[in-house]
Amino acid sequence: MIKIYVKYENEKVKEIKIKGHALYDDFGKDIVCASFSSILITTINAIEMIDSDAIYYDDKIFLINILKDDEIVNKLIDNMINLFQELEHDYPENIKFI
Repeated sequence: MIKIYVKYENEKVKEIKIKGHALYDDFGKDIVCASFSSILITTINAIEMIDSDAIYYDDKIFLINILKDDEIVNKLIDNMINLFQELEHDYPENIKFI
């Protein structure tokens, strides 16, 4: 199961930690993992194209720290979380917000 931990500060996302694997299907065939990864990578890449100093991302431990209070960055992060929540709704056995 993919577990998502979100830390808020003043009603804004400050940190996101992601642990685990979807385990929906075999590696290379796991549509939940592919969807989750696509959402994550697209969001991180978009933020880094706008302002590479706005976030810190560690792809070894899947940690995202939001370093700047920026309207566009906040909207991209909120959108990513909303998309993760939609996946969680569709695949509750594979994704969970903690």
